[in-house]
Amino acid sequence: MKIFFILFVLLALLGWGFYRAIVRYPLQSLKAEPEYLQGWQPGKSLDELTRDLVARMTPAEKRAQLYGEKMTAMLRLGINLVFFKRFPHMFSAGNKRLGIPPFVLSDGPRGARVSDGHKGSTTFPVAIARGASWNVDLEARVHDVIAKEIRAIGANMAATPCINLLRHPGWGRAQEVYGEDPFHMGEFGVAATKAVQAHNVMASPKHYALNSIENSRFVVDVRVDERTLHEVYLPHFKKVVQQANTASLMTAYNKVNGEYCSENPELIRILKEDWGFEGFLHSDWVFGMHNAGKAIKAGLNIEMPVQQVYSDKAIKKALAAGEISEADIDQRVFESLRVRLDYALREDTMNYSRDLLACEQHAVLAREAAEDSMVLLKNDGVLPFDSRTGQTIAVIGRLAESENTGDRGSSNCSSPYIVTPAEGIRRYHLPQGNAVIVNDGRDLESARKLAENADQVVIIVGFTAQEEGEYVVASKTMERSAQAGKLVGKKGIGGDRDSLSLPHIDETLIQHLAGCNPKTVISVVCGSAVDMTTWKDKVPAILFSWYAGMEGGTALANVLWGDVSPSGKLPFAIPANSKDYPYFTPYTMEIDYGYYHGYTLFDKKNIPVAYPFGFGLSYTSFTLSSVRSVKNSLKIADGEPLEVEVTVENTGTYNGAEVIQLYIGFPESSVERPKKILRAFRKVSLQAGEKKTITLTVPLEEFARYVPESRQWEIDSTSYDVYVGTSSAEKDLHKTQITLI
Repeated sequence: MKIFFILFVLLALLGWGFYRAIVRYPLQSLKAEPEYLQGWQPGKSLDELTRDLVARMTPAEKRAQLYGEKMTAMLRLGINLVFFKRFPHMFSAGNKRLGIPPFVLSDGPRGARVSDGHKGSTTFPVAIARGASWNVDLEARVHDVIAKEIRAIGANMAATPCINLLRHPGWGRAQEVYGEDPFHMGEFGVAATKAVQAHNVMASPKHYALNSIENSRFVVDVRVDERTLHEVYLPHFKKVVQQANTASLMTAYNKVNGEYCSENPELIRILKEDWGFEGFLHSDWVFGMHNAGKAIKAGLNIEMPVQQVYSDKAIKKALAAGEISEADIDQRVFESLRVRLDYALREDTMNYSRDLLACEQHAVLAREAAEDSMVLLKNDGVLPFDSRTGQTIAVIGRLAESENTGDRGSSNCSSPYIVTPAEGIRRYHLPQGNAVIVNDGRDLESARKLAENADQVVIIVGFTAQEEGEYVVASKTMERSAQAGKLVGKKGIGGDRDSLSLPHIDETLIQHLAGCNPKTVISVVCGSAVDMTTWKDKVPAILFSWYAGMEGGTALANVLWGDVSPSGKLPFAIPANSKDYPYFTPYTMEIDYGYYHGYTLFDKKNIPVAYPFGFGLSYTSFTLSSVRSVKNSLKIADGEPLEVEVTVENTGTYNGAEVIQLYIGFPESSVERPKKILRAFRKVSLQAGEKKTITLTVPLEEFARYVPESRQWEIDSTSYDVYVGTSSAEKDLHKTQITLI
């Protein structure tokens, strides 16, 4: 009995130790306390302190700065993800002997991701929805909240924003980005990055670069010419480096022109030499690294989340072979440590208590973001619905009661509650005493009978994490499928869409209910464009409601019944024929990316569009007048920006907001350029009958083109078209000209 008792005690102690290490692990301080920081002295510069610390490190300690944690930390990650459905803290690159705090990364495109059992974080609408708001100030406020909550849960680094271009709507992770246009993406990326870093959280925009195929992301080689690379796929990354001074960047899994991004010497040369990037680079997680020597030499600072490729053996081998030097290692450590110390030594401007997590104020912002994002694509006099008493409202569809906030990959976020579409509508009508009847739509005849007898019908259709999102599948399955050019084995969760149409069950539901009630709206839950060809002409109203976050149901009701006038605009164009998108396949080892995609492609080839880039309806009406350039010609040498004034008037009866968009055209360019490209925008809120005059400003560098021969940007002395309006469609634009001398 004594032996059994001793064994029981030992097992209990081991179990308690395991629990404390894996489940209820202690948090670590993320601030650098000068009295514990070896080598710190008053007046010593950050560079001096960092170099002193690097010099004090042993070779093993330097190598420990090159990766997240030891491989054993994968146990903590796996157990928490699988059994507790939460993302644990990963304490990376700290050094207790020298007093160096670690960094702890949290994903964050739609809310703080890391958790150790707290009540949950604020879940915002996905990034593509917020991109559809065209409201950069709102995006800054959203990331201000995300940063506060990241600090409250004990993290100091954020893998947000995601700024890969949406080249094709079949891309599974389209929901994590802002849209298809580089300028639009850059404006949102800068706002998000600045807001995050204002709370001493190191931003890590991702994925550098050209990551826009999900099912082949670990293996695909994206081929692109130099001009396309610089003018289309890198400008938004350049902006977060030069305008937002981002602390770090996450590299992509894929190859670009034959080299993996984590060890791509040209991509990293552009970043550090051409743009002056002074932050650090880290890999995407688990499958983001391939060759230790090449990565260190190219400039990759940290392998995440654990030591795999940056192993002691591999680094020593690379040193022995002369592929890298000790000086290379010192420089990689210096670059990342300098940034981490900079943030760790900064004073905080507020207390980041856990009371901030999903607090009422943050939930209100989540609702506002959802309302501001929804895009009304069609309205045959149906919306807004009448909210009088004594009505029956039918809410139909398999997603009506679904807590559907987006994919289940790295951007997933757990919140204390989620207001579903049906629940939001139910709550809205509770004070009026209206009957809200929910039907999942699987029995078509009962759904039709309900719709025929209801006063108003809301049909909820779209996608879930099963159909689109981050691709959760084994690496070998992905590689075999890419090599075969088709799916080999089980599909896995999420990934690229097989079709741009709605799931068959939703298409069938819409077709069966079309025409049975004139007071019907289709609410589409999605992460990018949808092919609506077969049904859009059969229904009176269509609203893109996106994955709308924890307050999405509340926002949907407020928009449908007119408490809020919709003001979202598409951050992508939808052609009349889905075959007109650029070539895309989920399973491939290589693919070519051309100069044109999205609205620039449709403009170039005069391809008919169903819904133009920047398009969205309102419950009110707006007119634009007095569109003029402040100056009709500008001297390039003076560096004076283009300024265009426009008067906007709300001529309807609802308060609302309009997005004024400015495009530049290149009719006399010496090289081929798009017909027009977005170069400024502003969302303007107006009361009914109100009029405002605004100024849109375009810095001269936004006129420049990249010259591969000289590796320089040049501005042509010539005339340019200037378009100002409410979408990219010609009928919605006022045209003038400007001459650069």
